Amino acid sequence: MSDSMRMWVEVIFNVTYLIVIWTLVAMMARRQTAVAPADRPVAKRLLWAFALLALGDTGHVGFRVVAYALGGLEANPALVGLGALSTAYTVTLFYMLMVDIWRLRFRKPLGVAGWTLLGAGVVRLIIMALPANHWEQIVPPYDWSLLRNALLVVQGVGVMILILRDAFKTGDTTFKWIGAMIALSYAFYAPVILWSAQIPMLGMLMIPKTCAYVAIAIIGYRAFYLEGWT
Repeated sequence: MSDSMRMWVEVIFNVTYLIVIWTLVAMMARRQTAVAPADRPVAKRLLWAFALLALGDTGHVGFRVVAYALGGLEANPALVGLGALSTAYTVTLFYMLMVDIWRLRFRKPLGVAGWTLLGAGVVRLIIMALPANHWEQIVPPYDWSLLRNALLVVQGVGVMILILRDAFKTGDTTFKWIGAMIALSYAFYAPVILWSAQIPMLGMLMIPKTCAYVAIAIIGYRAFYLEGWT
């Protein structure tokens, strides 16, 4: 695939994704009164989680679209870096909320596992604030990128294990699918973390990874904001 074609695929996907994810957030917000009273704590946190994700990704993929329009990513590294920083913070908060969603859905105490995952999120937030991350660069320092993404993997894979474990125990179809989509997102994300600096085309795996997040939003919307898909 040529660089020009890859750019247009990314731009078209990014714009479409932002429209879809913000539409889902708006639909959740509009239908809050339709949620069953017992499900409202989980549904509300799901809304917050995806509102944060949409906000961060508006910076991330939105700024990339603007950077292309202004002459390309290399010509606008600060804009690209600012977008990457915004989504890095919001996705961290997204997974911290997912821990609380797991706690509420399955009526579990946070325990060692829950507090460890929340702690990993806090540590990641602190690490991302350090200047050594060089957010102004198109390709950040590999060691720092690996460190902060390792903490994100701990968060995501950790909450995925908790969700799948308890969903299978209780026969919770909704959260079986949510756990499966988190697993799928990390299956696509792992090669990007490890090798995209050496093989830029691996960055295209962010498209199916992002689709997995959209699938979680759709599953959550159908389960809590429409009549039962549980």
